[in-house]
Amino acid sequence: MKLGLALGYWGSRPPDNLLETVTAAEDLGFDSVWTAEAYGSDALTPLAWIGSHTSKIKLGTSVIQLSARTPAAAAMAAMTLDHLSGGRVVLGIGASGPQVVEGWYGEPYPKPLARTREYVEILRSAIAREVLTYDGKHYQLPLQGGAGLGKALRSTLHPIRTDMPIMLAAEGPKNVAMSAEIADGWIPLFYSPTDDQHYRDSLAEGFARPGARRTAADFEVPCMVSVHIQDDVEAAADNIRPHLALYVGGMGARGVNFHYDVIARMGFEAECAKIQDLYLAGHKKEAIAAVPLAMVEKIALVGPRAKIKDELPRWQDSLITTMMVRGDSPDTLRTMAELLG
Repeated sequence: MKLGLALGYWGSRPPDNLLETVTAAEDLGFDSVWTAEAYGSDALTPLAWIGSHTSKIKLGTSVIQLSARTPAAAAMAAMTLDHLSGGRVVLGIGASGPQVVEGWYGEPYPKPLARTREYVEILRSAIAREVLTYDGKHYQLPLQGGAGLGKALRSTLHPIRTDMPIMLAAEGPKNVAMSAEIADGWIPLFYSPTDDQHYRDSLAEGFARPGARRTAADFEVPCMVSVHIQDDVEAAADNIRPHLALYVGGMGARGVNFHYDVIARMGFEAECAKIQDLYLAGHKKEAIAAVPLAMVEKIALVGPRAKIKDELPRWQDSLITTMMVRGDSPDTLRTMAELLG
């Protein structure tokens, strides 16, 4: 299992120790660094800056949102950054959810699976420097209607790689299966190595489809795993609880929250319902306090070094090919490099 650094997206400002953390990851032999976006900082600008301060580490997006850019715009950004970094880009994409897509981008959110499939097909064509013509239900190139002057074009930029790795973020079984069918990897969120049979089944279904791009042997599964090392296990878990409460309770409407569904499937149906009720009622502190330690330990590594060392084998035996460490300091990265070295 390879190691990656998960930076996520920024809060109200960039993290103070960003360069120190990235430099430490590259010096420790981490394979990749990953950024994200929601409705604040974007994923690609920090990667360009990180790429200018590094030389070997792969630059991944986990993830960029489909509605933030047209497929051609995403291809332009990826090819440009690939040139600037010497071919280090790994493009992770995801559909996000209706609250962000319709509320932030002002775009509709129908049929995310079909849109994702079309998006990836156009993205691959653009990166391969093919003339872009596409007649889909969600995308048409050239545009039908409009001024009637659209012209089928190909990129003026010659890519370093015409077959850049593309990975899909997915949580539901149909999306996971499609990842195995059309992508080079799957990026899970809130993954538990002890509750993953449904993911294995979905991936197997995708690999078995006619024309599947990869097999289980060469398919990548990078996954963010929060790591907090300290003797007090509950105090370490307190670093994860606000994030879980936000995603289970408020990152999606009631009945349309994919993150809620993932955690509930792990055996926390009652706990998720309570967290969501509290969060949506405006009781955020109580929602955070309602996140049990067992829920945190399903998807994160918290506690003293010896405890984390004992728990690592279940991750090494899992579907994960890259553990994207979300840690609070370069010391955490060094510890993980030692434990998995």
